[in-house]
Amino acid sequence: MWFVISRFMPAKGVANTTPALVKNRTKEKNVQFIDVRTPREYKTNHKKPFKNIPLGDIATRSSELDKDKEVIVLCQSGMRSMKAAKTLRKQGFQHITNVKGGLAAWV
Repeated sequence: MWFVISRFMPAKGVANTTPALVKNRTKEKNVQFIDVRTPREYKTNHKKPFKNIPLGDIATRSSELDKDKEVIVLCQSGMRSMKAAKTLRKQGFQHITNVKGGLAAWV
């Protein structure tokens, strides 16, 4: 039961935000915007300036990211992005924000 509950709890050290608040931040230079959906999903519909690094690749491709800058992570619903945020946190990233509700909540 703890395993199931822990999957839905926010990770320690990971902030949550809404798509509406992210829209106001897309021009910021000190932020890295990452979309963790599959390349096919990303190609079908994506938001600028989000860069595609699929969830399955996040651990091996995290070296492409700057640990000193904030990382905002997005997926379709917020579940995969939270998993990606937890992975990044374990790899030493300090400033991680998950987009709660993902693209499904993007209006």
